[in-house]
Amino acid sequence: MKNTSKKVLTTLILSTAISVAASAGAADKILLKTPIAFGSHLPALGTPIKWVSEQLSLMSDKKIRMKIYEPGKLVGAKEILDAVSSGKVNSGYATAGYWQGKMPAAAIFSAVPFGPEAGEYMAWLYYGNGMSLYQEMYDTAGYNVKVMPCAIISPETSGWFNKEINTPADLKGLNMRFFGLGASVMEKMGVSTSQLPGGEIFGALEKGAIDASEFSQPAIDQRLGFHKIMKYNYFPGWHQQATVFELLVNKDAWGKFTQAQQAMIETTCKASMTNAIAEGESMQFEVMAKAKDNGVEIRYWNDTMLSAFEDKWSEVVVEKTAADPFFNKVWSDLSTFRKGYDLWESHAFLPRAVK
Repeated sequence: MKNTSKKVLTTLILSTAISVAASAGAADKILLKTPIAFGSHLPALGTPIKWVSEQLSLMSDKKIRMKIYEPGKLVGAKEILDAVSSGKVNSGYATAGYWQGKMPAAAIFSAVPFGPEAGEYMAWLYYGNGMSLYQEMYDTAGYNVKVMPCAIISPETSGWFNKEINTPADLKGLNMRFFGLGASVMEKMGVSTSQLPGGEIFGALEKGAIDASEFSQPAIDQRLGFHKIMKYNYFPGWHQQATVFELLVNKDAWGKFTQAQQAMIETTCKASMTNAIAEGESMQFEVMAKAKDNGVEIRYWNDTMLSAFEDKWSEVVVEKTAADPFFNKVWSDLSTFRKGYDLWESHAFLPRAVK
C-alpha cells in the first residue's frame, strides 16, 4: 500500500512538473502581430520597425517574434490604436499624431511646431515626465495599451509647392496635405489641410486634388516621387523638428510577458531610437545634392514667413490649452522642461552661424 502511494505521488509530481514546463514553454514564446502605419520600405520611417523585428528575434533566439503587416494589409493606419486596444492585434506601429482627433494631447507626443529637436525630445520623454504623461494619456482615455517610443527622426521638409511662397498671402486658398499640430497653423494661414496617408499623396498632387504637400524627409519624399511633379521644396521643417513613432502593445498581452521579455522589447525600442535617427541623418544630403538635377529648387523660408508661422503657432497653443485640460497639462510640463533646457542649450552648443 505504501509503495502504491509513493508511485501515485511520484506520478502526480511528474505530471505536474511536465504540465508546468509545458505551460512555461508556451508562455516563453511570443508572436507580436504588428500592423504598421508606414511602409517598411521607407527609410527611417518604416525601416525602424523592421529592424526591431529582426533584433527581437535575434536576441531572444526566436522566442520573441514580430510579424509585420504593411499599411492596410490587416488594419488601416488610422485603425491601429483601436485594433491594439481591443485585442484584435496585440501590437501596432504608428505615430501618436494620428490620434489627435481622439486625444488632442497625442500630437505633442509626435511632433511639436518650433518644438524640441531629437536630443531634447528624448531627454523630456525618458528623464523628464514625458513617458509617464504619455502612458497616462492612453490610460485616462480608456485605451488598453502599453506605449513605447520606438523610432525618432530629425527635421522634415515643410512643404512641396509648384509656386514660390514669399509672403503669407501666397499660401491663402491652397489645399495642402499637412500633418499634426502644424496643420492647425497652416489653417490659420488660410490653407485648407488634409492628412492623407503617404501612399495617396502623389496621386492627389498629380490629379490636382491638393496643391501642395509635406510628408517627411528628403530621402523619404524621393521614394514617393514628389520631385517628379513639384518644383519647390521648402525648409526648415518648423512644424516637425523631430518626430516620434510608437510601438503600442495590448496591455492584457503585455501583462502576460515576463519582466525579461518586457525589458527586451522596451530596450530594443530604445535602441531603435538611436538607429532610426542615425539612418535618417545619414542619407538626406545625398538626395538634396541631386535636387537641381531633378528640376527641384530648395528654398529656405524667409524671416517673414517663419515669423508668421510662429505667431500663428502661439495662437494655436492658446486655443488648444484652453480647450483641453490634458493638452494643457502636457504642454505646461514640456514648456517647463524646455525653459530649463534652454539654459544648457544656450551655453553648450555653437550658434548655427558659427557652425
